[in-house]
Amino acid sequence: MFKSVGIVARYDKKPALTLAEELAEYLSKKGLRVYIEDTLAGKITTQEEMVPLSKMKPDFLITIGGDGTILRTCIGVAKPEPPILGINMGLRGFLTEAEPKNAFEAVNKILAGKYKIEKSAKLCIKAGQETLPDALNDVVISAGEPSKILCTQICKDGKPILNCQADGIIVATETGSTGYSFSAGGPVLDPGLGAFVITPICSLTVFHSLILPAKCKITFNVTKAEEVLVLIDGKYRKMIKCKDQLLEVTVSKNVTSFIRFETDFYDRLKSRLLFKGTE
Repeated sequence: MFKSVGIVARYDKKPALTLAEELAEYLSKKGLRVYIEDTLAGKITTQEEMVPLSKMKPDFLITIGGDGTILRTCIGVAKPEPPILGINMGLRGFLTEAEPKNAFEAVNKILAGKYKIEKSAKLCIKAGQETLPDALNDVVISAGEPSKILCTQICKDGKPILNCQADGIIVATETGSTGYSFSAGGPVLDPGLGAFVITPICSLTVFHSLILPAKCKITFNVTKAEEVLVLIDGKYRKMIKCKDQLLEVTVSKNVTSFIRFETDFYDRLKSRLLFKGTE
């Protein structure tokens, strides 16, 4: 049984703030200890405890927003990550599970144990000796300045496999294959495949996408730039000096767990991304 819950909400939408208040009160009356991300301090009226995301360790999390809210939460929350119920108040909400009108019904199902857990693999990114935050969706590597071409040698398990000249490179998980990588022309990966995909952005070389097994280690040796921009899940960014430093991407030991009811990957793919409006 869940005894505590954390609530994260986008603070640029009044309906999201209102729902956060209502859920906090409802869950508190149900006997759960409720933690609210401290960025909502002063924006909602509540008696519940305000906690920084990095120090929040509830039994499960409720995010009120879109995919961006979930990605921000996964980067910032303490590890191991608690299961997430995503309530959609975003543009697409591919990762979310419930609509706002069904939020209380969803919570009641969770408290009654009528749910399942869907686990999503993440990427571990290292720049030299520094470990960066894990990526649920993708990591994007690009030149440090606009309009600069990124020239890099890509190695699999230490062996060079190809050279790439492009505006940037996207390394996406199975979950993230439906996002930026897909928009850049990459394939959608079935979540049971056990793989990730490398997709170039505006490539100058004959290279579209490359699907690789999750067990391998990919390294990027940038050959013609002093520094590159590393962008993780569109939320975390860092400039990396390239001299004597490789970028390494492997599958993380951490996973993100989503609370699901009836939907699966292909239900969401059909209703929110690929085939919407075709039936």
